[in-house]
Amino acid sequence: MTSLILRGMPLLAGLGGSCGGKAAIVSGVMKIQVHAAALICCATLGAITTEPSAPLFENDQVKVVRALEKAHVKGKFHEHKVNRVMIYLQSGQQRFEYQDGRKPAVFDWKEGQVEWSPADGMHSPEVLSDNPFDIVEVELKTPGAGKTITSKLDPVKRDPKRYKVEFENDQVRVLRVKIEGHGVVPMHEHSLNRVTVYLTDQDFSTKDSTGKTGTAKHKAGEALWGTPTTHTETNLSDQPFEVVVVELKS
Repeated sequence: MTSLILRGMPLLAGLGGSCGGKAAIVSGVMKIQVHAAALICCATLGAITTEPSAPLFENDQVKVVRALEKAHVKGKFHEHKVNRVMIYLQSGQQRFEYQDGRKPAVFDWKEGQVEWSPADGMHSPEVLSDNPFDIVEVELKTPGAGKTITSKLDPVKRDPKRYKVEFENDQVRVLRVKIEGHGVVPMHEHSLNRVTVYLTDQDFSTKDSTGKTGTAKHKAGEALWGTPTTHTETNLSDQPFEVVVVELKS
Protein backbone atom coordinates (compact mmCIF):
# COMPACT_ATOMS: atom_id res chain seq x y z
CA MET A 1 0.00 0.00 0.00
CA THR A 2 1.33 3.48 -0.90
CA SER A 3 0.36 6.80 0.72
CA LEU A 4 0.19 10.13 -1.11
CA ILE A 5 0.03 13.38 0.88
CA LEU A 6 -1.64 16.33 -0.85
CA ARG A 7 -1.52 19.63 1.04
CA GLY A 8 -3.64 22.71 0.50
CA MET A 9 -6.51 20.71 -0.99
CA PRO A 10 -10.12 21.82 -0.45
CA LEU A 11 -12.21 19.66 1.83
CA LEU A 12 -13.66 16.73 -0.10
CA ALA A 13 -16.39 14.27 0.71
CA GLY A 14 -14.61 11.36 -0.93
CA LEU A 15 -12.40 10.20 -3.75
CA GLY A 16 -13.65 8.26 -6.77
CA GLY A 17 -12.03 6.83 -9.86
CA SER A 18 -11.61 3.62 -11.74
CA CYS A 19 -8.32 2.79 -10.07
CA GLY A 20 -9.84 2.77 -6.60
CA GLY A 21 -8.51 4.20 -3.35
CA LYS A 22 -9.31 5.71 0.04
CA ALA A 23 -9.13 9.33 1.10
CA ALA A 24 -9.06 10.97 4.51
CA ILE A 25 -8.62 14.67 5.32
CA VAL A 26 -7.09 15.90 8.54
CA SER A 27 -6.49 19.63 9.15
CA GLY A 28 -6.39 20.48 5.46
CA VAL A 29 -4.12 17.55 4.58
CA MET A 30 -5.57 14.85 2.35
CA LYS A 31 -4.00 11.43 2.66
CA ILE A 32 -4.75 8.98 -0.11
CA GLN A 33 -3.91 5.32 0.24
CA VAL A 34 -3.84 3.29 -2.93
CA HIS A 35 -2.38 -0.03 -3.95
CA ALA A 36 0.83 0.15 -5.99
CA ALA A 37 -0.91 -1.65 -8.87
CA ALA A 38 -3.55 1.07 -8.91
CA LEU A 39 -0.85 3.73 -9.28
CA ILE A 40 0.43 1.91 -12.35
CA CYS A 41 -3.12 1.69 -13.69
CA CYS A 42 -3.67 5.42 -13.34
CA ALA A 43 -0.28 6.21 -14.86
CA THR A 44 -0.78 4.16 -17.99
CA LEU A 45 -4.49 4.39 -18.87
CA GLY A 46 -5.14 6.68 -21.79
CA ALA A 47 -1.43 6.98 -22.54
CA ILE A 48 -1.96 6.83 -26.31
CA THR A 49 -3.66 9.89 -27.74
CA THR A 50 -5.48 9.65 -31.07
CA GLU A 51 -3.61 10.84 -34.16
CA PRO A 52 -4.77 11.56 -37.73
CA SER A 53 -4.79 8.80 -40.32
CA ALA A 54 -1.38 8.42 -41.93
CA PRO A 55 0.87 5.89 -43.70
CA LEU A 56 3.56 4.73 -41.27
CA PHE A 57 5.86 2.71 -43.54
CA GLU A 58 5.83 0.34 -46.50
CA ASN A 59 8.14 -2.24 -48.05
CA ASP A 60 7.86 -5.34 -50.25
CA GLN A 61 6.21 -7.37 -47.44
CA VAL A 62 3.86 -4.99 -45.65
CA LYS A 63 2.11 -1.66 -45.74
CA VAL A 64 1.49 -0.24 -42.28
CA VAL A 65 -0.99 2.58 -41.78
CA ARG A 66 -2.66 4.34 -38.89
CA ALA A 67 -6.41 4.73 -39.41
CA LEU A 68 -8.36 7.25 -37.33
CA GLU A 69 -11.95 6.12 -36.88
CA LYS A 70 -14.01 9.25 -36.14
CA ALA A 71 -16.98 9.13 -33.78
CA HIS A 72 -20.43 8.92 -35.38
CA VAL A 73 -19.09 9.19 -38.92
CA LYS A 74 -20.39 6.61 -41.37
CA GLY A 75 -17.65 5.46 -43.74
CA LYS A 76 -18.06 4.91 -47.46
CA PHE A 77 -18.43 1.37 -48.73
CA HIS A 78 -15.02 -0.08 -49.59
CA GLU A 79 -13.17 -3.40 -49.63
CA HIS A 80 -9.81 -4.79 -48.52
CA LYS A 81 -8.11 -7.10 -51.00
CA VAL A 82 -5.36 -8.37 -48.68
CA ASN A 83 -5.30 -9.92 -45.22
CA ARG A 84 -4.46 -7.61 -42.34
CA VAL A 85 -3.50 -7.60 -38.66
CA MET A 86 -5.39 -4.92 -36.72
CA ILE A 87 -4.07 -3.37 -33.48
CA TYR A 88 -6.55 -1.11 -31.67
CA LEU A 89 -4.84 1.70 -29.77
CA GLN A 90 -7.98 2.87 -27.95
CA SER A 91 -11.33 1.33 -27.08
CA GLY A 92 -14.46 1.91 -29.13
CA GLN A 93 -17.64 0.42 -30.53
CA GLN A 94 -18.10 0.03 -34.28
CA ARG A 95 -20.95 -1.10 -36.52
CA PHE A 96 -20.40 -2.65 -39.96
CA GLU A 97 -22.83 -2.90 -42.85
CA TYR A 98 -22.17 -5.26 -45.75
CA GLN A 99 -23.25 -5.42 -49.39
CA ASP A 100 -23.14 -9.21 -49.71
CA GLY A 101 -26.30 -9.95 -47.75
CA ARG A 102 -24.75 -10.31 -44.33
CA LYS A 103 -26.58 -8.71 -41.44
CA PRO A 104 -24.98 -5.62 -39.85
CA ALA A 105 -22.60 -6.47 -36.99
CA VAL A 106 -21.46 -4.48 -33.95
CA PHE A 107 -18.01 -4.92 -32.40
CA ASP A 108 -16.66 -3.66 -29.08
CA TRP A 109 -12.93 -3.10 -29.51
CA LYS A 110 -10.68 -2.87 -26.45
CA GLU A 111 -7.52 -0.82 -26.03
CA GLY A 112 -4.59 -2.98 -27.14
CA GLN A 113 -6.79 -5.62 -28.80
CA VAL A 114 -5.32 -7.47 -31.79
CA GLU A 115 -7.44 -9.06 -34.52
CA TRP A 116 -6.90 -11.02 -37.73
CA SER A 117 -8.84 -9.39 -40.57
CA PRO A 118 -9.05 -11.48 -43.76
CA ALA A 119 -9.61 -9.87 -47.16
CA ASP A 120 -13.25 -8.86 -47.28
CA GLY A 121 -15.92 -7.55 -49.63
CA MET A 122 -17.66 -4.20 -49.65
CA HIS A 123 -18.48 -2.86 -46.19
CA SER A 124 -19.18 0.43 -44.43
CA PRO A 125 -18.04 1.09 -40.82
CA GLU A 126 -19.46 3.56 -38.30
CA VAL A 127 -18.14 4.35 -34.82
CA LEU A 128 -21.03 4.19 -32.35
CA SER A 129 -19.06 5.30 -29.29
CA ASP A 130 -18.53 8.99 -28.51
CA ASN A 131 -14.75 9.05 -28.85
CA PRO A 132 -12.57 8.40 -31.91
CA PHE A 133 -9.94 5.69 -31.91
CA ASP A 134 -6.86 4.70 -33.90
CA ILE A 135 -6.10 1.36 -35.51
CA VAL A 136 -2.64 0.34 -36.68
CA GLU A 137 -3.32 -1.81 -39.74
CA VAL A 138 -0.61 -4.17 -41.00
CA GLU A 139 -1.49 -5.05 -44.60
CA LEU A 140 0.18 -8.28 -45.73
CA LYS A 141 1.45 -8.08 -49.29
CA THR A 142 2.82 -11.59 -49.71
CA PRO A 143 1.17 -15.00 -49.27
CA GLY A 144 2.19 -17.05 -46.29
CA ALA A 145 5.07 -19.46 -46.71
CA GLY A 146 4.21 -21.18 -43.43
CA LYS A 147 7.74 -20.86 -42.08
CA THR A 148 8.31 -22.81 -38.89
CA ILE A 149 10.28 -21.18 -36.10
CA THR A 150 12.76 -23.79 -34.91
CA SER A 151 15.36 -21.72 -33.05
CA LYS A 152 16.11 -22.80 -29.51
CA LEU A 153 16.36 -19.08 -28.73
CA ASP A 154 12.80 -18.37 -29.87
CA PRO A 155 11.55 -15.86 -27.25
CA VAL A 156 8.33 -17.84 -26.72
CA LYS A 157 10.52 -20.76 -25.60
CA ARG A 158 13.15 -18.69 -23.77
CA ASP A 159 10.77 -16.42 -21.88
CA PRO A 160 7.20 -17.80 -22.06
CA LYS A 161 5.98 -15.67 -19.15
CA ARG A 162 6.69 -12.46 -21.04
CA TYR A 163 6.20 -13.60 -24.67
CA LYS A 164 2.72 -14.94 -25.44
CA VAL A 165 1.33 -16.02 -28.82
CA GLU A 166 -1.88 -14.12 -29.57
CA PHE A 167 -2.57 -16.11 -32.75
CA GLU A 168 -0.74 -17.81 -35.58
CA ASN A 169 -1.54 -18.83 -39.15
CA ASP A 170 0.22 -19.42 -42.47
CA GLN A 171 1.17 -15.75 -42.88
CA VAL A 172 1.98 -14.48 -39.39
CA ARG A 173 2.70 -15.27 -35.80
CA VAL A 174 1.49 -12.48 -33.53
CA LEU A 175 3.03 -12.05 -30.08
CA ARG A 176 2.05 -9.93 -27.10
CA VAL A 177 5.06 -8.99 -24.99
CA LYS A 178 4.79 -7.68 -21.43
CA ILE A 179 7.94 -6.79 -19.49
CA GLU A 180 7.75 -5.47 -15.95
CA GLY A 181 9.64 -2.39 -14.80
CA HIS A 182 13.39 -3.15 -14.74
CA GLY A 183 12.71 -6.61 -16.14
CA VAL A 184 15.56 -8.36 -17.94
CA VAL A 185 14.82 -10.62 -20.93
CA PRO A 186 17.42 -13.37 -21.53
CA MET A 187 19.24 -13.77 -24.84
CA HIS A 188 16.69 -14.61 -27.54
CA GLU A 189 16.42 -14.65 -31.31
CA HIS A 190 13.93 -12.96 -33.61
CA SER A 191 14.35 -15.17 -36.68
CA LEU A 192 11.72 -13.53 -38.89
CA ASN A 193 11.09 -10.03 -40.20
CA ARG A 194 8.53 -8.30 -38.01
CA VAL A 195 6.37 -5.27 -37.35
CA THR A 196 6.41 -3.99 -33.77
CA VAL A 197 3.57 -1.81 -32.47
CA TYR A 198 4.21 -0.08 -29.14
CA LEU A 199 1.35 0.05 -26.63
CA THR A 200 3.48 1.83 -24.03
CA ASP A 201 6.61 3.96 -24.15
CA GLN A 202 9.90 2.07 -24.40
CA ASP A 203 13.18 2.84 -22.63
CA PHE A 204 15.44 -0.20 -23.05
CA SER A 205 19.08 -1.13 -23.07
CA THR A 206 20.09 -3.99 -25.38
CA LYS A 207 23.06 -6.27 -25.98
CA ASP A 208 23.38 -8.42 -29.10
CA SER A 209 25.02 -11.82 -29.51
CA THR A 210 28.40 -10.18 -30.28
CA GLY A 211 28.35 -8.12 -27.08
CA LYS A 212 27.45 -4.83 -28.78
CA THR A 213 25.27 -2.66 -26.55
CA GLY A 214 22.63 -0.13 -27.51
CA THR A 215 19.48 1.64 -26.43
CA ALA A 216 15.91 1.53 -27.72
CA LYS A 217 13.45 4.37 -27.10
CA HIS A 218 9.99 4.58 -28.66
CA LYS A 219 6.66 6.21 -27.91
CA ALA A 220 3.33 4.46 -27.44
CA GLY A 221 1.50 4.26 -30.76
CA GLU A 222 4.62 4.01 -32.91
CA ALA A 223 5.22 1.14 -35.33
CA LEU A 224 8.65 -0.15 -36.33
CA TRP A 225 10.06 -2.53 -38.96
CA GLY A 226 12.49 -5.11 -37.62
CA THR A 227 14.78 -7.70 -39.20
CA PRO A 228 16.24 -10.87 -37.63
CA THR A 229 18.41 -10.29 -34.59
CA THR A 230 19.63 -11.98 -31.41
CA HIS A 231 19.85 -9.92 -28.22
CA THR A 232 19.02 -9.40 -24.57
CA GLU A 233 16.82 -6.53 -23.39
CA THR A 234 16.46 -4.62 -20.11
CA ASN A 235 13.52 -2.37 -19.30
CA LEU A 236 15.14 0.73 -17.77
CA SER A 237 11.79 2.22 -16.78
CA ASP A 238 9.88 1.81 -13.54
CA GLN A 239 6.75 1.23 -15.63
CA PRO A 240 5.63 -2.02 -17.30
CA PHE A 241 6.18 -2.27 -21.04
CA GLU A 242 3.77 -3.78 -23.57
CA VAL A 243 4.12 -4.33 -27.29
CA VAL A 244 2.55 -6.33 -30.12
CA VAL A 245 4.90 -8.08 -32.55
CA VAL A 246 3.68 -9.28 -35.94
CA GLU A 247 6.17 -11.84 -37.29
CA LEU A 248 6.00 -12.48 -41.03
CA LYS A 249 6.21 -16.04 -42.33
CA SER A 250 6.65 -15.02 -45.97
